[in-house]
Amino acid sequence: MKPRIEDYALVSDLETAAMVGRDGSIDWLCLPRFDSPACLAALLGTGDNGFWRVAPVARGPCTRRAYRPDTLVLETVWEGAGGTVRVTDFMPPRTEAPCLVRLVEGLSGTVHMRSDLRLRFHQGRVVPWVRTADAGTVAVAGPDAVWLGVEGTVDTADRTGSTDSTVVDFTVQAGRRLALTLAWSPSHLTEPPAALFVPAETAGKETRDFWRRWTAQCRYEGPWREAVVRSLITLKALTYAPTGGIVAAPTTSLPGCIGGERNWDHRFCWLRDSTLTLSCLLHSGYREEATAWLDWLVRAIAGDPTDLQTVYGVGGQRLLREVEAPWLPGFESSQPVRFGNSAVNQFQLDVYGEVLDTLCLSLRAGIPMPARVWGLVETLMGHLRLSWRRPDQGLWQVRGPRRQFVHSKVMAWVAADRALRMGRLLGRNEFSGEWHAMREEVHREVCAQGWDARQGSFVQSYGSPALDASALLIPRLGFLPARDARVRGTVRAMRQLDCEGFLRRYDPAGGDVHDVDGLPGREGTFVACSLWYADALAATGDRARAREVFERVLAVRNDVGLLAEQWDPVAGRQLGNFPQAFSHIALVETAFALARPPRPAVHRAPPRAGGPR
Repeated sequence: MKPRIEDYALVSDLETAAMVGRDGSIDWLCLPRFDSPACLAALLGTGDNGFWRVAPVARGPCTRRAYRPDTLVLETVWEGAGGTVRVTDFMPPRTEAPCLVRLVEGLSGTVHMRSDLRLRFHQGRVVPWVRTADAGTVAVAGPDAVWLGVEGTVDTADRTGSTDSTVVDFTVQAGRRLALTLAWSPSHLTEPPAALFVPAETAGKETRDFWRRWTAQCRYEGPWREAVVRSLITLKALTYAPTGGIVAAPTTSLPGCIGGERNWDHRFCWLRDSTLTLSCLLHSGYREEATAWLDWLVRAIAGDPTDLQTVYGVGGQRLLREVEAPWLPGFESSQPVRFGNSAVNQFQLDVYGEVLDTLCLSLRAGIPMPARVWGLVETLMGHLRLSWRRPDQGLWQVRGPRRQFVHSKVMAWVAADRALRMGRLLGRNEFSGEWHAMREEVHREVCAQGWDARQGSFVQSYGSPALDASALLIPRLGFLPARDARVRGTVRAMRQLDCEGFLRRYDPAGGDVHDVDGLPGREGTFVACSLWYADALAATGDRARAREVFERVLAVRNDVGLLAEQWDPVAGRQLGNFPQAFSHIALVETAFALARPPRPAVHRAPPRAGGPR
């Protein structure tokens, strides 16, 4: 049976990541970084697109698996009539070349094992040249070379190699072990990577120690610590350490609709995530990571404010040309498979608010700010004052017509509000009058045109009755207080987006083609939106329901605690790229929100007929 999205686990070296299935097969690996071409791509195709399986010869799903506590070291166990074996997968945090270690240990009896490595470079397409050297087997294609080294104490290890695959057959008994190390290097270097010569035991201990030191910094001590720590480890694993950028996910084209075309490349860094990411890291005690993320953000957006993008590469690169890969049939025939993301060409008004909110939060937290930060604030606000009335593609990056999205206008208000706050903190007030006037005008317009009196709720866009879960962020952003009747009405109205206890991001109306984004197929519910709903319920005083919603989300994590972008409550499966930073950031933020003591309830009278004032 083809694995589901939730059948995978993640290992990472803080520069790239591998996806490991319950059957012991690594079906996705990009080297040497997250956004590099994949050399193992069976996740989006077949075995002919590249995989590395280490499992019993009589293979099948594992008996059980788990991460070592407080680490990203994965242990997978198979139990059978002949014996029990454990495979430990990890990627040591990188010092030089990337490497992936698979340590096979016999726990009882005798188990016949096989390592089957089928490399396919350039997005699962190019069959490499394979040769045997003193240090192991090396496969070469274009700029890439991948080495496979073997060390251990098993009695037999028969290795066969061809252009198609490299197979190692061996028998492991109780107390015996075999380590297989895969390492990448540029193909023009003739010497094997140093990682091949590091004993697996040493590399494993250093990796476990690294993660345990890191998780020990976590400040959260509430009832959901295990889930919070796993989410924070996942967020760290999605960090590109050299620059501090954090990718949305390590995968591309895992579908939001099985068999459909809602397949996007998420191996990049989104500005929409910036404030929530920074808040999550600061709440949790990870100031160094928060500072690195801010530094990446400021470098990435340097330049003309009219060229501000919604998404950038891990190094801050701007050109992320979207192409399709017709040689890959897609996850469960979900086509097309895409590499790159054309969202770089979209106009998203909300990113200005995200950037200024992030800068303001950083300033208040005492994070050292770049010398030119105030000049950046002035430049961004100068452009925004002229462009905030324009329609845009919105938070969800719709590929349909531009609209006057309410969330985008709220974020324009956030931009002006945070610029004014930063001015007060820095003693700068040259433009305070203009920015104050803009803030007030945006607020009046949103409350007049973004409010639907009949539904008693804020809506997705001006003139539309459709709802959007992003309206749940209004109290968190400070646009209106949680006690305001309009906020409470909006929270109540969000039940219309409910699907089996989870929230869609916007109305699913539109038949076979969605009215908003113009794409066919019905996507799942959005994990982050369900968590925003829990936050809003808690903020408006319904903490019991908030906890119920939160724990419902926790229950759909996979067996090792990971979440994709979406959940299909009807089919009971995860959808979208995996694991998704946005989902795990929202999980941490909700756990902190529910751990805070409730505020005294204060109620306001509902607005008069004719709309809010």
